[in-house]
Amino acid sequence: MARIQAIYRYPVKGLSAEPLPRTALTTGETVPGDRLYAIENGPSGFDPATPSYLAKQHFLMLMRNERLAKLRTIFDQSSHTLSLAREGREVARGDLRTQDGRGAIERYFAEFCADELRGPPKILHAPGHSFSDVARKVVSIINLDSLAALADVMRAPVDPLRLRANVYVAGWPAWSELDLLGKVLAVGPCARLKVVKRIVRCAATNVDPQTGIRDLNVPQTLLRTYGHGDCGIYAEVATGGEITEDDAVEIRK
Repeated sequence: MARIQAIYRYPVKGLSAEPLPRTALTTGETVPGDRLYAIENGPSGFDPATPSYLAKQHFLMLMRNERLAKLRTIFDQSSHTLSLAREGREVARGDLRTQDGRGAIERYFAEFCADELRGPPKILHAPGHSFSDVARKVVSIINLDSLAALADVMRAPVDPLRLRANVYVAGWPAWSELDLLGKVLAVGPCARLKVVKRIVRCAATNVDPQTGIRDLNVPQTLLRTYGHGDCGIYAEVATGGEITEDDAVEIRK
């Protein structure tokens, strides 16, 4: 029986992961608090009053801004306060609901990413909106046995956090998740997720999430070895419910 090994969310797109021992999924929504904020890299046209999907190229992101991996972030869900640390020292802190708080974070990124900016960095947010890499509200899932197979091919360890997924599952045969399109996953006692898309990997996976160094070429290895660039699946929440680490994941028709 496959089981959940870990659950994560990413409160700010492109910044570090937040582990969740459990979370409550809601029908048609993402993991709560996932990609709740993004950092605009130059004018994007995003309108908080009528939020809509924008491609990740509009934001600071690991695919192009690998130095982001050198930061460690803590996000307080109750106060929406974000703290940034580098090499163990806090470098910025701000309540993202206030102009002053956002300004403190924006000023830090204006300096930290100065040579990679297309305009002043700006914290973006809209109630109910998620700055996901896809337009649909989904939960991203990685099969840890597929990562183990990929590591064998690459002859190097592959940190699961390179894939920036929400749910990591152990117990499926390697790469079997890619054949689950249209299937429903029963996760824990109540939650049901319908698999809707395979995840095509970009250069963000080349960045070591601990050091910020580009030391692997994951998309190229996938393409050369398997004939595609896919690793992981997206699923929509069909029925809500709490999920926890070690919950069983059962494939339904």
